[in-house]
Amino acid sequence: MLEHINSFLKRLREAMVPLGFRARSRTFWVAVGIAVAGFVLWVALVPPRTFPSGTVIEIPEGVSLQRAGNILREGGIVRSSALLEFYVILSGGERGIKAGGYFFEQPESPWRVALRITSGAYGFEQVALTIPEGMGRTGIASLVTRKGSFPFFDTEEFLVLTEDKEGFLFPDTYFVPQNMRAEDLVKIMERTFEEKIATRAPAITLSGKSEHEIVTMASIIEAEARTAEDRRMISGILWKRIKIGMPLQVDAAFLAVNGKQTPELTLDDLKIDSPYNTYLYRGLPPGPIMNPGLDSIDAALEPTASPYLYYLSDSDGVMHYAKTFEEHKANKRRYLSV
Repeated sequence: MLEHINSFLKRLREAMVPLGFRARSRTFWVAVGIAVAGFVLWVALVPPRTFPSGTVIEIPEGVSLQRAGNILREGGIVRSSALLEFYVILSGGERGIKAGGYFFEQPESPWRVALRITSGAYGFEQVALTIPEGMGRTGIASLVTRKGSFPFFDTEEFLVLTEDKEGFLFPDTYFVPQNMRAEDLVKIMERTFEEKIATRAPAITLSGKSEHEIVTMASIIEAEARTAEDRRMISGILWKRIKIGMPLQVDAAFLAVNGKQTPELTLDDLKIDSPYNTYLYRGLPPGPIMNPGLDSIDAALEPTASPYLYYLSDSDGVMHYAKTFEEHKANKRRYLSV
């Protein structure tokens, strides 16, 4: 860009000498200043003639301002990477280049481009993404992929990043940009979980249990019951089983063993040697089996005391409780045709 300015000044000087301007005259330098200002203004406000409308330009994580400028110049977004760097510094954002994919729907001025890359204005629409309560991380990855609105989302990366985060990805409706990546979704869901669970911190302390234990129990409750009332009742039953040394014997935990649910389970499944097999191992499984909603977390914290020790759900989702195993078997014959 400096070469263009020097060339322009040389031509301007040569053109003005015959008109009686002296090289060092005040008038000359005023004219030069106006010309340079006009040139800079033109470069600042006018996008390249060959601007690639409808293009996505990727700025990698951790790149320098100079490299970001070169990427945008090579992509045809700006004429001069040096001028773009100057605008970024002028805007105070030299230390805050936002990595990611930027969508340029139509030509934009270099000044506007500088403002976008320092503020993270990626140019993508916000999309509503609803993660249902009780969905596991593999289900979340599949749901996002099926939605087809997130070209930068990598399913495998999401599964790697969430390997130890099951139960701690809060289910909710999120409004996210179309250039969302796997790590972005993980951060959003984790941050939301932390915000929600922080409001329950006093109750967790009073319960005498750890946050991990509460979330693990909540994930089981989420899978076992549909209503707030049933969730609290089942919470009371399951905590009671742990207290008396009885195995939890919940079919839902097999989701973490072999992905099966109650109707699919066989007697052989009940013999699988896994810490998530709550028929073989007493107490809570090692961790959550899915991502519970806030109501299930509250149910784990606020169990309903009852004389019951057994429960089952009929084909309509209605819960039936029993005090003894004999009563439970009778409920099975009556409501499950067993």
